[in-house]
Amino acid sequence: MKQALSTGALGAALATVITLAATTAPAAEVTINLGYAAAEGSAYSVLANKFEELAEAHSGGTIDVKIRCCAQLATEDEAFKAMQLGTVDMYIITHNNVSPHFPLMDAFVLPYVFQSKAHAYKVLNGPIGADFARKLNADTRLHLLTYGFVGDRDFYNSVRPIKTMADVEGLKIRVPKNQVMIATWEAFGAAPIPLPWADTPTALQTGAVVGADNGTSFIKSQKFYEIASNLAILEHFTYFSPLFASSRIMDKLDEAQQAAVLKAAEEAGAHHREEMGRQIEEIRGFLAKEGGMARTDPDKADFIKAAQKVQDDFAADKGEGFKDLIERIRAAAE
Repeated sequence: MKQALSTGALGAALATVITLAATTAPAAEVTINLGYAAAEGSAYSVLANKFEELAEAHSGGTIDVKIRCCAQLATEDEAFKAMQLGTVDMYIITHNNVSPHFPLMDAFVLPYVFQSKAHAYKVLNGPIGADFARKLNADTRLHLLTYGFVGDRDFYNSVRPIKTMADVEGLKIRVPKNQVMIATWEAFGAAPIPLPWADTPTALQTGAVVGADNGTSFIKSQKFYEIASNLAILEHFTYFSPLFASSRIMDKLDEAQQAAVLKAAEEAGAHHREEMGRQIEEIRGFLAKEGGMARTDPDKADFIKAAQKVQDDFAADKGEGFKDLIERIRAAAE
């Protein structure tokens, strides 16, 4: 048995869990269906399209990646289990939607858990992120190929501008079905309503909720600026959207194809970080000008204080493995 080759901490971790018998036979052609739930042209497509280009190039054309946007393969809530069953090959999933399947992910969902983007990338692309990927594979048999871009969720609503934490009091806001996010918005004084991603546009349009938070690019790509007129740069939740692969599809690849996939994922993740980092302020400018949203940059002091209590409460409640991960994340900022 030989391990697939890769570079970097995350790639090295993946190489330890993907093993196939070496063969001298010509590589069989393999089709990989890669899905995501957001609209074409979203941040997900930046990662998916670059991975498609690189995987096909690095494999010498023996891998054919088919991109399936807009929940064609599965919804984001369904995709993780579908990959475990082998009915979906690859999928890009926002990390908070992984938590119901692998609760340790909630450590990265905690509000204000990263002090800066440099801190986030040091954690995810270093030994901590590599250890996390190994644990996820051991528990779920899925392969986390790249973490990609780390962004912030911006808050938008149709009721009033947000300048302080008091301004969110009582607002009915959509949140994903994630306990950390629900508890955080409760701590901020809002009235969170858990809804699947697919139900969010309708809920906003009908007034079932009056606001939500999303990665900046999704507010534009989903045209939520047409529904909500107020944009608050809270940066309360960090988000990233890893590219996952099923064991079934990885087991179809020969040794060279595995290496090609891992290299493509690493390079696509780096491209995603650079490209989306460049775009964020441009998109915020679009939302405030062409999109007509009133932008505020709230005083974060009360939000951070409330968030710290949420962090401590979850660390105390989730067990030693969770507590240890939080301590390692915090130590990495020093």
